Amino acid sequence: MNTNENLNADLTKRAVMHAADMDWQPSPSPSVWRKRFYRDGPAEAGIVTSVVRYEPGSEFPTHHHPGGEEIFVLDGMFSDEHGDYPAGTYLLNPDGTSHAPFSKDGCTLFVKLRQYAGDGRAQVEMNTNVLDWQARTETGIWQIPLYRQGGYRDWTMLLKLDPGAESPQHSHPNGEEVFVIDGEFSDGFGTYPARTWTRSPPSSSHAIQSENGAILYVRLGGME
Repeated sequence: MNTNENLNADLTKRAVMHAADMDWQPSPSPSVWRKRFYRDGPAEAGIVTSVVRYEPGSEFPTHHHPGGEEIFVLDGMFSDEHGDYPAGTYLLNPDGTSHAPFSKDGCTLFVKLRQYAGDGRAQVEMNTNVLDWQARTETGIWQIPLYRQGGYRDWTMLLKLDPGAESPQHSHPNGEEVFVIDGEFSDGFGTYPARTWTRSPPSSSHAIQSENGAILYVRLGGME
């Protein structure tokens, strides 16, 4: 494989990847597998967004996080020497941190690598299962803020769309990234079932709706 092969690396282009249509690919650990949606740079040292699957008993050696690492636990139990993280846990490990991750019983993660560069980034550990959904101005749409920090224009949240919820046409001056955790939503460009990743470039716009409800990971900015 070409170790410098890029995938959806042009941030000015719209991108959609359906995990259900992708095969699991090996990682440096023989029991950890991944489906990569976005990669810019060398295979094991570039910017990456992916879904990662740990088989039971999987582990990785201690490693650092240049440019930061973001994790949302989709199912199972993810662990490292600092603790255990059930499904619904959000983690942000900034530049300078390190850990040795493992999973006793197996888990699946949404992972972003090297996309949170900068000094003074906060380290975040958040179990979203114990947090209340906050109402937004749009009827039937709720949010849980995950990360937002002064001095940086990127921010992340969970969005919950009730069945039948709609958000009118709105713009994304600095781009938007969405990963469908559960359910399905649609816009004028298509329909996106669970485990679909989409990226809308800066200055794009759309209206969204969900017939049966959805839970979304959303990141705004970070594409400037």
